[in-house]
Order: sequence, then structure tokens, then C-alpha cells
Amino acid sequence: MVGAAQGDARAYHALLGALSGHLRGFFRRRLTRLPDEVEDLIQETLLAIHNQRHTYDPDQPITAWVHAIAKYKLVDMLRRHGKQSLLSDPLDDAMELIADDDSEAAEARRDLGVLLASLPDKQRLPIVHVKIEGLSVIEAAQLTGLSVSAVKIGVHRGLKALAARIRGSA
Repeated sequence: MVGAAQGDARAYHALLGALSGHLRGFFRRRLTRLPDEVEDLIQETLLAIHNQRHTYDPDQPITAWVHAIAKYKLVDMLRRHGKQSLLSDPLDDAMELIADDDSEAAEARRDLGVLLASLPDKQRLPIVHVKIEGLSVIEAAQLTGLSVSAVKIGVHRGLKALAARIRGSA
């Protein structure tokens, strides 16, 4: 934040990227019954952080300052929609904002994508369709042009190959 306040565009971009992940986790956890509001709330909060950046005291932790802005934006949204009762979690702990980082999920998706890309189509596609997208074996067979038994075998062999890669034995 200090670099961003001094006009460092890279620092500002890095700050907004990091805050987006933390805010996403913070809001998703509290708005489990209003998931469509999360992205709008992130944008509103980032805009408020941008507009209020002159109020940040570099001698104070940024977490409490960002948490206060996020909390007020969340409460404003709930009041606007008359949905205060839909809040899933209390808003008290500023340290939870940092703990709610959403980047771990993004990293896991990226790692899974790399692992899946290393598999042949006859294994990768059945895993993607059946295990990730939740299609039935029959639907996956129709979609891929494989037989039902080939889809089952592809899932089995593919998962076995992924497990071996994760263990580092392949």
C-alpha cells in the first residue's frame, strides 16, 4: 500500500490483486446464500479502497483498514437489499480477512489443470466430465464418443495415473 500510495503502478496492481483474493474469500464465507453478490461487492470495496487510499495510515496495519471498508460495504449491501438475516458469519475479526484468501483455490485449480493436461484424452476427458463436471458415465460416453466401459476404465486409469504423479512415482 505504501508503494501504491507513492505512485508505484506495479505495487498498486499487486495490492489490488492480493486484496481481491482476500476479499473474495471474506465475502464468500459470509454470503453463502447470496453468492451472486460477491463479485459486485469486491468491486465496490476495491473502488472504496481506491477512493479512500489517502486515509490509510502507513504506521497502522492495512488489515484493519481494509476490513473496516469491507465490513461497511457488506453491511451497506445487506441494508440496501433488506437481507441482514442472510449473513452467514459475524463481521468482528479483521484478521479473518487475511485468513479468507481465495488464492489457494485458484492455485489448486491451476495445479489440477496441469496434472489433467498430462493425461491422454481417453483418461482426461472421462475424469473431467464425470468427476469434475458431475456428468453420468452414460452422458460422458455420449459426449466423448467413447463406450460406457471405456469411460469407466478411463476414469479408473486416469485417477490411478494422477495419484502416481502426485506421489512422484511416475
